[in-house]
This record gives sequence, C-alpha cells and structure tokens, in this order.
Amino acid sequence: MIHKIKKYILTVIILFVVKVSAQQDPQFTHYMYNMSVLNPAYATDNTDVINFGGLYRAQWVGIEGAPTTQTFFVHKPVSKRVELGLSIIHDEIGNIVNENNIFVDFAYVLPLSETVKLSLGLKAGVTLFDTNFNGFVLNNPLPDPAFQNNISRSYPNVGVGTYLFGSNYYFGLSAPNLMTSRHIETINGNPGSGVEAVHFFMTGGYVFQVNDNIKIKPAFMSKAVEGTPISIDLTTNVLINNKFEAGIGYRMGDSVSGLASFYITPTLRMGYSYDYTLTNLSAFNSGSHEVFLLFDLNTSKSKGYDKSPRFF
Repeated sequence: MIHKIKKYILTVIILFVVKVSAQQDPQFTHYMYNMSVLNPAYATDNTDVINFGGLYRAQWVGIEGAPTTQTFFVHKPVSKRVELGLSIIHDEIGNIVNENNIFVDFAYVLPLSETVKLSLGLKAGVTLFDTNFNGFVLNNPLPDPAFQNNISRSYPNVGVGTYLFGSNYYFGLSAPNLMTSRHIETINGNPGSGVEAVHFFMTGGYVFQVNDNIKIKPAFMSKAVEGTPISIDLTTNVLINNKFEAGIGYRMGDSVSGLASFYITPTLRMGYSYDYTLTNLSAFNSGSHEVFLLFDLNTSKSKGYDKSPRFF
C-alpha cells in the first residue's frame, strides 16, 4: 500500500511539473473534429445548422494519476458573415490538478471568391485553475513549497485565430490562450515555475475525391510553445460512402494512432482513436484513448438535411 501511495505521488508530481513547465495545453488525436476548441475562427458557413461536439481523452492509461481531458463546443452562423460559439475544456490530472477553460467564440467570415472564404476569430473567457494536495504524504522534511498549499484561482483569457477554407480544404493559425498566467508564485525566495505559456497552432486538411464512394482526407496539426520542441501530428483518413471513416496518425517522436468514426444518422457522428506510445513511457502505460461525438441540429423549416460538403 505504501509503495502504491509513493508511486502515485511521484507520478502526479512528474505530470504536474510537465504540465506547468512544458506543453500545458492538452493534445488531441481528433483535432480535425475538435477545431472550435483550438481555433475561434473555425467556421462551417451553414446558417441553418447548430453544431454540437464533445470529446473525451484518457492519456497514458495505466499510469496512476494520468491526465484526462473533456471538451465541449457549440457554434452556429448567426448571419452570412458572423458565427458565434461556446467552447469548454476540462483538463484533470489524478484528481489533484483541475483546469477549466470557458470561452465565448466570435468569427467574422470574409468571402475571397465564390468558393474560398477567410474567417477571423476571437475567444474571450476565463481559466479556472485548482489544486488539491490534501492527502499527500511527503517523506522529505523540507518538501517543495509548491505543494504545501492548495490553489484556487481564476484568470481572464483571450485567444485569436484565422481560418481559410474552401469546398475541399482548410488552413488555420491560432493561439487559443494568449494570457500567460502564473499558477505557483515565488515562495520563501524560491522562484515559481508554474507559468502557463502561449501555445500556437497551425492546422490544415484536404479532401481528395477518388470516386463517388471514396474520399482521402490528409490533415496535419503543428503546435509550438516556448521552451519545447515543435509538436507535429500527421493524419490520413479514408471516408467510405460518406458514412464510415478510418485512418492512421503519427505524432512525431511520440506516438502512432488508429482512428475510426461513423455516422449513426446523417446528423450524428461518433468516433474513436487509440494512440500507442513510442517513448520510454510505453513501458508504464497501455496507450491513450479518445472518443468524440458530433451532432448537427437543423433549424431550417425545410425537410431533410443538406450536410456541409467539406467533411471537416
């Protein structure tokens, strides 16, 4: 029992240090279907439809205290050029560290041609950060002061983005959290290290029409943050009969992934992915799992549903 407690504490501390001093923002394998969370400029350009989406990710399953992430978004065009939305991210590490980001999203869409549009986006909201170190058993008589007191703080936050899209491609640049915040202040002369850095995302995707029944959909995401190497995700999915999709992904130097999704109905879609860890952490976990659910609510008075042709 004591061994398990020590293992749990050590794991949480390691994960917490990684969280506050390296890449803090959660990562997603289904980034192409979670775009509202990453980029406030994401636009669907369909005024008759309200888009809902939810995602759950369990990172490094098998490691005690490993991170889990849940996201939710809803957005809708309110005019030919304006889209509004709400996006929420809940990130948790072992019931010890909790962070919630709640944003209202605004996007303004500029037509560049009959088929190409450029969207400019803004996020505004709040970040809620909490820690609970009650129950920690520290053998060191002079423990790290960062773990002596629980933290409960809120910070205003803003994000920006741009999103270029056509009938069969998209390209986006975004920084969803621009306000740097310090979660752990300097204590007793020891410099705090809990600074949340600004993350920059570049995303893109294309749809190759092989025939009437098959579409190939390569996509990528690049994430940059000061002090760490650039993270690059490469993904290729194949859409069959506009109903079933399967693909593979590679996060450079980190993991390989298998992805699948299908339309339960023309307006309801479910997907799953599995990441196999390629780093030394593979000896301590069984991989990462991710599921998502997308639902489109048609608000027009006409019967039927005219789905967006972009498949993103």
